Amino acid sequence: MRERKDGVVAQETTKKSLRDQAYEELRDRIIDLRLSPGQRLVERDLAAELTISRIPLREALQMLEREGLVVIVPRQGAIVAPFTVADVRDLFDVRESLEVLAARLAAERATTADLAVLRDQLNAARDATARGDQAAIAAANAGFHAVIVEISGNPLLQSLLRPLESRVRWLFHLTKERDPGTQCEEHELLYAAIADHDPAAAAEIAYRHVASGREPSIALSEKWSMPAIDPVSATRTRQRTPQRDSMRLVRGEA
Repeated sequence: MRERKDGVVAQETTKKSLRDQAYEELRDRIIDLRLSPGQRLVERDLAAELTISRIPLREALQMLEREGLVVIVPRQGAIVAPFTVADVRDLFDVRESLEVLAARLAAERATTADLAVLRDQLNAARDATARGDQAAIAAANAGFHAVIVEISGNPLLQSLLRPLESRVRWLFHLTKERDPGTQCEEHELLYAAIADHDPAAAAEIAYRHVASGREPSIALSEKWSMPAIDPVSATRTRQRTPQRDSMRLVRGEA
C-alpha cells in the first residue's frame, strides 16, 4: 500500500487527466465547504477558473454526481447537492453496518505495515487536535476510517464504501464541532482492537463509535440543513443562495 498526501491509502497513480484534476479540485472544494450545499456551479466560470474546456469539466461533474456531491439538471446546469438531516441519518444507517464489517475484517487481516499506516492517521489526528486545526482533524479522522476499509482486504466491501468516502469526509467537515478529543480516544480503542487481531472487539468498538456520532451529527445538521431545493430553479440563477450565507456561520466566518 502507498499513502497519499491526505493520508488515504491509494494505488500508484499515473499523470492525472484534466477530468480527474477538475474532479479532485471540485470535490475538495465541496468537502471543505468552499462550495456550499445548494450553490450553483456555473460551467463557464469553473472552466475558466480551472483553465480547462467544458468537456472534461462536465465529465468531472458527472463523477461528482455519482458520488452524491452534485445534482445535474440536463441542459440547464448543476448545483452542489443539498446535505439534509435525512441524508445524515441514511449515511449513519449504512456506516453502522458496513464500517463494522470493515473493522472486523481489518482485525483479522491487518499486517504490521497496515498498522503503521493506521497509527500515522491517529498521530495526524492528535497533532491536528493539539493545533486546533478543524479541517485537518476532519481529514485525519475520515482518513482513519478509509484506511480500515483498505485493510479489510475485501474488494466488494471496498467497492460499496468507496463512493461514500467523499460524503463521509464532507460530513466530518460539516460536524467539526464534535469533540475531537473524544473521537481520538475512540479511534485509539479501535486501533488497539485491530492491532490485537480481535475481530469481535473491533466490530463492537466500531459500532459504538459510529453510533455515538449519530445523534450529535443529526443535531448539528439542523444548523446547516436546508429546505427541499428545486434544482431546476436553483440552476436558473447566478446569485448566491441563502444557504451559502448560513454556511458562513457554520464555518465561523460571521
